Amino acid sequence: MKELIIIQTATPDYRKAFFDEIRSALGKDFELYRGSGYFEKSVVTDYGIKARNCKNYFLLGRRLLFQTGIWGTLFSKAVLVLEMNPRVLSNWILLLIRGFTGRQTVLWGHAWPRKGKDSKSDILRHLMRLLSTTIITYTSTQREELLQRMPNKTIYAAPNALFSKNQMYVQDNTHKAKNLIYVGRLTESKKPFFLVKAFANALAQLPEEMNLIIVGSGKEEGRMEKFIQQNALEGRILLKGHISDIKELGALYEQSFFSISPGYLGLSVTQSFGFGVPMLVSKNENHSPEIEAISEIKNALFFDTDDEVSFRESVLSTIKNREYWIQQRPEIHEFCRENYSVEAMAQVFINLVKNV
Repeated sequence: MKELIIIQTATPDYRKAFFDEIRSALGKDFELYRGSGYFEKSVVTDYGIKARNCKNYFLLGRRLLFQTGIWGTLFSKAVLVLEMNPRVLSNWILLLIRGFTGRQTVLWGHAWPRKGKDSKSDILRHLMRLLSTTIITYTSTQREELLQRMPNKTIYAAPNALFSKNQMYVQDNTHKAKNLIYVGRLTESKKPFFLVKAFANALAQLPEEMNLIIVGSGKEEGRMEKFIQQNALEGRILLKGHISDIKELGALYEQSFFSISPGYLGLSVTQSFGFGVPMLVSKNENHSPEIEAISEIKNALFFDTDDEVSFRESVLSTIKNREYWIQQRPEIHEFCRENYSVEAMAQVFINLVKNV
């Protein structure tokens, strides 16, 4: 069996269960390299994750990245997994030299740029894909799309997951599920400030026991806190900060009737579904591939993007149909448990070396 090496720009805390699962299976045959933070400043490394530290050098206002401390992997016979991101300049060197010397190099990440598969910037990403021996995408949908463009390339899907199967659960205490919850980075693209304003303006028509719980940190936090204080909303909008403890998160989801994605959708959708909590999603956003987990009416509803009236009416609709949505929780949980578990995600990477 070959060794597996993964190089990451950063290892945020939400990846811990995933890397632990790989290490549990491969032991000394797994090595992880990581820098201190991502292009997005709010994504930082959790040094509690066992890994070799490398150095990140961001260029041009964090548009490009060059990593050092990784060059021992250049001629390694291990299976090397790199981020599928053309902005990581050092990855091009690894791809080119390892490809020339016949070493197995895998790309892992989004199949397409944020602007989609028809984006002009996909020219660079496609060249990067051509240099790899294998590709791992974040979703099955992206795998199928990529296979149409590259039918002769070995491509796997490792659906993006946060929790292991035994960490996901759904409670029978449905009377506790009264709140709305947002979990994610507090950045402009995620639109948490819109959520705070929309919730505040809808309060007159919402049940008195329904609060808004916000979990996360980021640049928008100060603006949100100021708005809450100015409008005396401390008792209805609760800023919890960043929470990584699964039990603490689970307790908050247990109290929540619906989760909210006011901006582009990311990993928070599978986190919410893992606890059986349906999601209210902004419709016309440049969503991440995890949007494939959404099945309208079954586990989610959409509201018109940036429209406070549509948001309010959608929330009122969920309240009107509360019994239905409560009944959906076990099914939502089971769907996520079977399709978006850390075990399933990690197995794709484990098989890269166990099947050699």
